Amino acid sequence: MTKPFIYDYTLEELEAWAKENGEPKFRAAQIYDWIYVKRVNDFSEMTNLSKALREKLNDQFQFVTLREITKFESKDGTVKFLFGLHDDHAIETVIMKHNYGNSVCVTTQVGCRVGCTFCASTLGGLKRNLTAGEIIAQVVRSQQILDERGERVSSIVIMGTGEPFENYDETMKFLRTMIHEKGLNIGQRHITVSTSGIVPNIYQFADEDTQINLAISIHAPNDKLRSKLMPVNRRFPFDDVMESLRYYQAKTGRRITFEYALIGGVNDQPEHAEELASVIKDMICHVNLIPVNHVPERKYVRTARKDIFQFQRILAEQGINVTIRREQGHDIAAACGQLRAKHMEA
Repeated sequence: MTKPFIYDYTLEELEAWAKENGEPKFRAAQIYDWIYVKRVNDFSEMTNLSKALREKLNDQFQFVTLREITKFESKDGTVKFLFGLHDDHAIETVIMKHNYGNSVCVTTQVGCRVGCTFCASTLGGLKRNLTAGEIIAQVVRSQQILDERGERVSSIVIMGTGEPFENYDETMKFLRTMIHEKGLNIGQRHITVSTSGIVPNIYQFADEDTQINLAISIHAPNDKLRSKLMPVNRRFPFDDVMESLRYYQAKTGRRITFEYALIGGVNDQPEHAEELASVIKDMICHVNLIPVNHVPERKYVRTARKDIFQFQRILAEQGINVTIRREQGHDIAAACGQLRAKHMEA
């Protein structure tokens, strides 16, 4: 049997492991410190632990292997990695440089089954879920890279390949580790999880009592068009998604971000903007307009520049807080799934 990943263990689980193995409880905190604060990659480096304990850790656990297959660096500072996993699957992780710090975009699944018709992530379907430890490893590796230049991960977006709410338990375990004060200690309000609208888990997330931000990939202002663009809408219809979001807002009082990919001639007309505004005007929200990346395997084209600004203006005139996403990594195929899709073809 393959040894479990050490990153898959919470501090409480490590404390239980220490007790089972005749070690004092505080050893777990020491191990946690080596993993997340000192960020070592080998149990032998945990020098304040006894040799016997280090050997026991090595016998029973392993670190997540992220083998760098490809790395692309954009002119804007974005760095995109394609990492190979232990089972030869590949995942993407992106480090984005902003004026407020470094953001890491993580992947939660190998592939995706949601099937958005404009997205490269769904090409080839879903292969498997990642464990919490495999998601954590993406952030730890990113931090190790930033350590070399004296910088840190300041925010995390769960917007890479996959639907995090279809891997809910592992995603939540990842989040709890990221915000733990003895771990990487990322502020909850500096973390955003994005979903395509898995309604039952939006309700569950609302009840988690966190300060973590929620984004919803909406991409259309009504049920008919959304079903055309996002097959997941047939499982969880538009009205049900909106009802779950209103529950989330009533429960948490937190602002919701609506991600809206603008697709030329499909969902980017003035009437779409008017309809979207009418649907969300009673909510505390922000709309993030995303000029769609061209994916060779898909037929969609980018919205014309003037139409992007017109869409933004219509929303703003209706009192909607709206921005156009600053494009990052456009020169290195940084849209979700593009790098992996190219690797799968090779």
